[in-house]
Amino acid sequence: MPLSNKLILLLGLAGVALAVPAKRTVKTPAADHKRAGAIKEAFEISWNGYYKHAFPHDTLHPVTNGYEDDRAAWGVTVVDALDTAIVMNSLKIVQPMLDHITNIDFTTTAEANYGISVFETNIRYLGGLLSGYDLLKGPYKHLGADPKKVDALLTQARKLGDSLSVAFNTPSGIPDPTIYLNPTKKHSGASRNNIAEIGTLVLEWTRLSDLSGNKTYAQLAQKAQNYLLKPTGSPEAWPGLIGTWVSTENGTFMDSSGGWSAYDDSYYEYLIKMYVYDPKAFGLYKDRWVAAVDSTMKHLLSHPTTRKDLTFLSSYNGQKTNPNSGHLASFAGGNFILGGAILGEEKYKTLGLQVTESYYETYVQEASGIGPEGFRWVDAALPANDPSNRPPPANQTEFYKKAGFYNTATYYILRPETVESLYYSYRLTGDKKYQDMAWTAFQAIRKLCRVNDAYAELSDVSKANGGGFSDSMQSFWMAETLKYLYLIFAADGPVHVQLQGGKNQFVYNTEAHPVAVRG
Repeated sequence: MPLSNKLILLLGLAGVALAVPAKRTVKTPAADHKRAGAIKEAFEISWNGYYKHAFPHDTLHPVTNGYEDDRAAWGVTVVDALDTAIVMNSLKIVQPMLDHITNIDFTTTAEANYGISVFETNIRYLGGLLSGYDLLKGPYKHLGADPKKVDALLTQARKLGDSLSVAFNTPSGIPDPTIYLNPTKKHSGASRNNIAEIGTLVLEWTRLSDLSGNKTYAQLAQKAQNYLLKPTGSPEAWPGLIGTWVSTENGTFMDSSGGWSAYDDSYYEYLIKMYVYDPKAFGLYKDRWVAAVDSTMKHLLSHPTTRKDLTFLSSYNGQKTNPNSGHLASFAGGNFILGGAILGEEKYKTLGLQVTESYYETYVQEASGIGPEGFRWVDAALPANDPSNRPPPANQTEFYKKAGFYNTATYYILRPETVESLYYSYRLTGDKKYQDMAWTAFQAIRKLCRVNDAYAELSDVSKANGGGFSDSMQSFWMAETLKYLYLIFAADGPVHVQLQGGKNQFVYNTEAHPVAVRG
């Protein structure tokens, strides 16, 4: 079949953008203790503000010094931030965290008929418990945390896994996205779930089985994952790039749309991470990741008409691409780098660095110095009259000429994904420019998001002052954003991702919780 003009142009542009360098200069990552200390200070400010105004509730409202229980009222900020405090060697913060975690009742909720997100509970709570256990039993044993409370982390993880397991009681074994524990243990009866919420369980549940000796947890998650690894129903758009929605009745795909952003993102992320966890057991996962990334390189890389030096990731509906993306998708650069380093494939490393720097450009171009939640562009390889290739609104025309994208959602909710990819870029290259990029981003966030005793979300990053606050400090601020920022500047150690030939002792879940790999 002859190539379309669009594909020829796209491949040509991609070939230029992703030309493999003759030899990349690699330096050993070096610590910057002063910057690491500044980020640790921001973590301590965040924790102290939360502890003063919101503990033991889920989420701090930093503007009003209030709180809400939006994650089952188990204290998600405590559990999610635990391993960041451990990595920062902050025993004075770890101790009250362990005290609280030991007493959580994961078998019920205080509020009757409270719907629990299986996905969010898995990545934040279960991931946090497992990571805390692995770290305090391993390289951070020297902190001297109470051994009984460390052991309680695994006990609590098992109790939580048992509670969440009702989600898998569907005809297919595809987990229901929502469960209830009070007054009865049941799932919502949803007819479908998305691949991110299905495919972002397998790392945590496999680790839980390995630590507990109970194989059931891994079997449940891996059975569900198999529907995604060997898809049926609506066809793949391209090899490895699957649809988004899966039937809980029979495990078949209900569409052929997707991308590297919400509802899809961490499914792809976990494919290569399971291979890091155990390359012998999860070779098929790696093969599916390779297929997905190769198809991404052929079909989804997109260059704006006004900034052909940038490489963004389009979404797709069947084999039709749509030039839109957002902050969530900026994790992909780091994921490509991880796969490239593990597999020894230069093309994935190069792709990862290109994507990382392109998404970081959304920070550079905004007046606030912080990237937006959502944006679009005009794809240089698509026809100008393509309905999905719409030009920017009149009030963003000049901005688009300069920036190469225009905003569709201007808020910032303290997200980590861009600095996450900067972390992987730095660990791969040792190039100080990635530290400087991360520091610049942190300075903007610290300046604009600080309010009262903590940090808040921003309503409009296109404005120099951030447009005002939104009254929330979600747990991933302390679990992910500050952890990745800290690690970019922290001294080398076993918890770090090893991308220059060393063996990885840990792999990070999608909430930045490092869990120990097999072996």
